[in-house]
Amino acid sequence: MDEALKIQALRRQLETYAREYYIQDAPTVTDQEYDRLMHELQALEAAHPELADPNSPTQRVIGAVLPGFEKYSHGQRMLSLGDIFSRQELEEFVARIRKEYPDAQFVAECKYDGLAMALHYENGRFIRAVTRGDGMTGEVVSANVRTIRSIPMYIDEPGFVEVRGEVYMPKKSFETLNELQTTLHLPLFANPRNAAAGSIRNLDTSVAASRNLDIFLYWYQNGPEHGIRTQSQALQAMQELGFPVNMDVSVCDTVDEIWAFIEKTGAQRASLPYEIDGVVIKVNSLEQEAALGLNAKTPRYAIAYKFPAQEVQTTLDDIFLTIGRTGVATPNAVLTPVRVAGTLVSAASLHNEDLIRDRDLRIGDTVIVRKAGDIIPEVIASVKERRTGSQIPYVFPKTCPVCGSELIRLEGEADHFCTNPDCPAQVLGSLIHFVSREAMNIDGLGEKKMAQLHEAHLLDTIPDIYHLAEKRQDVLALRGWSDKGFDKLLANIDASRQRPLADLLFGLGIRLVGKKAASLLADSFGSMDAVMAADQETLAAVKFIGRTTAESLTTWFAQPANRQLLAALKDAGLNMTQEKKEAAPADSFFAGKTVVLTGTLTGMSRSEAKKLLESLGATVAGSVSKKTSLVIYGENAGSKLAKARDLGVETMPEETFLAEAGHAA
Repeated sequence: MDEALKIQALRRQLETYAREYYIQDAPTVTDQEYDRLMHELQALEAAHPELADPNSPTQRVIGAVLPGFEKYSHGQRMLSLGDIFSRQELEEFVARIRKEYPDAQFVAECKYDGLAMALHYENGRFIRAVTRGDGMTGEVVSANVRTIRSIPMYIDEPGFVEVRGEVYMPKKSFETLNELQTTLHLPLFANPRNAAAGSIRNLDTSVAASRNLDIFLYWYQNGPEHGIRTQSQALQAMQELGFPVNMDVSVCDTVDEIWAFIEKTGAQRASLPYEIDGVVIKVNSLEQEAALGLNAKTPRYAIAYKFPAQEVQTTLDDIFLTIGRTGVATPNAVLTPVRVAGTLVSAASLHNEDLIRDRDLRIGDTVIVRKAGDIIPEVIASVKERRTGSQIPYVFPKTCPVCGSELIRLEGEADHFCTNPDCPAQVLGSLIHFVSREAMNIDGLGEKKMAQLHEAHLLDTIPDIYHLAEKRQDVLALRGWSDKGFDKLLANIDASRQRPLADLLFGLGIRLVGKKAASLLADSFGSMDAVMAADQETLAAVKFIGRTTAESLTTWFAQPANRQLLAALKDAGLNMTQEKKEAAPADSFFAGKTVVLTGTLTGMSRSEAKKLLESLGATVAGSVSKKTSLVIYGENAGSKLAKARDLGVETMPEETFLAEAGHAA
């Protein structure tokens, strides 16, 4: 046989054996036979370098450092899906589809928690892999994707083929990776999704090769060009072409059938070897899908049902205090490590003494833990029936664990406070807050750098930041600093002098003065001197500030040390003024209302709508409660709209909002 043909035959043969091993879990040859054929191919390729092919099985795990990632424009946008959270919202989605297509069928599939990926093939040969990116333009990550052994490099389909799916890290691979990180004293990865995304976007391909990534394909992008007519047929066709496809799907005619699949999948979630966070429901007919089309940011033919937060049990081993920048003493739970929604959780904030008492949490308790929004761990309850009598009620400490000063709880407050303004924890916390992105945005002074400089007594106060240039040699003597890095930091410090007044007010860390309050104060008074000179009544008269925040402001400005701080910052050249903004029109429909935005807005972006509402006197909140005045909704509005209706909160469609806002403006 001609050696070029033999090389091609060996590549296809090894590709088939790999598919049987990695996808079908049914190998037909021994490992020794596979290795023998691989060595034979390696020898032939070495003898014929002119026949090199990056898709060859011999090349799929070889590490190389890439110069960067090429940008690639998707032929058709890669969209994220709208979310729903209840059966009622599912019924509304199905009803919308059935209004246009009474005979519509649906396919229910797992929603994988990974990194969206498009794979391209030309005349049966893999040519590229592209991330979603912003939906329009992604990054070409072909070299890293080639290291995923379950992805075929050759398929038996002529012409151009594009399939899409989700790259993920199996739970077992994630646990092994974090065990290695622990051994190497490196930071742990937060969850399998982040680990997978970081691996795919690493310029060293050996990193991706070592991480044991995998993929599920769920979308035949140009299936109709290859005779595909339905989503269920597309899944079958992709599987027959050798792609890893999860065929645990359900073709459904009714809401009851879809809901049964959701319940079944939710019950299996914890036992699956990969992370899922919901179920995707798609119209089965590709012709109907094309006719339904897209909204501004999401498809109309598909929706994602998101599972409620996962709850697990573990042990509350201890409770310890941390001291924040304003002196707040926060109790934190030490938990026996447990996996929750893809992450190993070993700690959670308990917020304050009242929460511990109200939830009757005791050291040694079995407790129920979940992640709020699948992100922030929280302890929601103790399991009292599992108490043995050895559990210890928690007594809130009377002294600060950092400086030993008294902890006090003011009347009407939920928090305890350290009474020492020079407490090291408060000083460092204040410095870190001042330079943060939301405040003065001094890039290059992260928490570790700030702690290092503070420990070396090079940054003991906020004004010291603006005199750091005078300590150049002392800084450069510390580990991890260079002339180039220090010069870049000095440039960032200099640029921060021109930050808006609102950012400076927020950066000062005045109790109860968050980002929104700082912006309102800057808009109303126009200068730091005017805010400092205002009495409590004048401050409280500013819309949404209130008496408690006004009292906090006057107390802060009355302290000589704080006045000296402001004088030092003024001498350092920081911006202390801005142009005052006119008050919102008194007759605005939105004036004084607390408004929540939900769904996809088509007339403007969410941030533009927020600014418009604020200019009309509204406060824009992120969640719906009894205090919400109005919910403005766009397309694919989900749980927030449902909750508003349950609470009897007024709702308004986007088109009505735009008309009313245009009239008010």
